[in-house]
Amino acid sequence: MFVVLVAKDKPGALNIRTENRPAHLEYLKSTDVVAQAGPLLDDAGGMIGSLIVLDVPDMAAARDWAANDPYARAGLFADVTLTHWNRVIG
Repeated sequence: MFVVLVAKDKPGALNIRTENRPAHLEYLKSTDVVAQAGPLLDDAGGMIGSLIVLDVPDMAAARDWAANDPYARAGLFADVTLTHWNRVIG
């Protein structure tokens, strides 16, 4: 099943994002469940969150994946939602 993770950064947390970005990117590549991923951007092009599409067996696996993301472990996010997604095109 596909699950969309939308995470919004805490205000003023760009340094947390920057410091943990290499570990986050390695996690994305190493887990073999990420179908799509990229940062959310503000009007000036600055990173303010993340959108990740996971291909996992169930919502429990998505929650586990999200909890172990280095960004989440570092306390970057103010809000995280996980939503079951039905891909129609692509």
